Amino acid sequence: MSTPATTRCRRVGHSIIKAGGDLGTLAERLDGAAWDMVELDVLARGDELIVAHSPDELDHPTPVRFADALTVLRDALPPSVELDVDLKATGYEHAVLETLRSLGLVERTLVSSMEEPSLRVLRAAAPELRLGLSVPKARRNYLSHPLTRPAAYAMLAYLRRVMPARAAQVVSGGLADAIMAHWGVVTPALVRAVSDAGGELYVWTVDDAHRLLSLHALGVSAVITNDRELFERAGLAPT
Repeated sequence: MSTPATTRCRRVGHSIIKAGGDLGTLAERLDGAAWDMVELDVLARGDELIVAHSPDELDHPTPVRFADALTVLRDALPPSVELDVDLKATGYEHAVLETLRSLGLVERTLVSSMEEPSLRVLRAAAPELRLGLSVPKARRNYLSHPLTRPAAYAMLAYLRRVMPARAAQVVSGGLADAIMAHWGVVTPALVRAVSDAGGELYVWTVDDAHRLLSLHALGVSAVITNDRELFERAGLAPT
C-alpha cells in the first residue's frame, strides 16, 4: 500500500517558545501562523519543569515554567491546534503527564522522545496519550560541522536502510503512535512502513521550501519547521 501524495501535510511550529521567552507576546506571535500543532521542549531542573532544548538553557536568568507555557498555548491557540511536548531527557515523565492532566491537555497532546524507556513509562501510565519516537537518537546536529559531516552522512545512509522495518515494529507493537524523523532518514520506504503500520510520520526540522515539497510529495503526515511562512513560500496554501 502506498501513501498518496495528495495527503495534506500538517504544519508543526518549532521553537515557538524558547528558553527565557516572553509569554506576554506569544499570542501576537502565533496570530495568523496557521499552525496545526506547536512543539514545546521540556527539561527538569530539580522538581521543576522548564521549557528548554538543552541542559545549558536551564541556567537562563528568566526561565519559562512548562506549566505556564502550556497554559498560554492552551488559551492562545484555537482548540483544533494540537501540542507536541518533546522530552529532552528522562526521569520526569510522570511530572509531564500530571501537568498535562491538570490543564486538561492530554487529549490534545502528543509526547515525543528519543528514549524508548520514556515512552514505555508513559504508555503504562496513560494508554490514551499519543506518543512519538524521535529518530535518530542524536543530541547534536552532526551535519552542521565539516569534521563530523562525512560520518553523519554515512550513518544516515545506514539508517535509511534499516529505519523502515524498525519504525513499523515500533508502531505496530504499540510503543508509539508516530515516528518523528530527521529529514535525512526519510525515504518512500519509511513513509510506506509507518503508514502501513497505522502510524504518522513527522519530519524535523524543515526550513527549506524545496525539501518541504519533496516531503509533501512523499505523503508525510507533518513537517516541523521554524519558518511560519515556509508553506506559503513553497506554494502550499493552508486549507
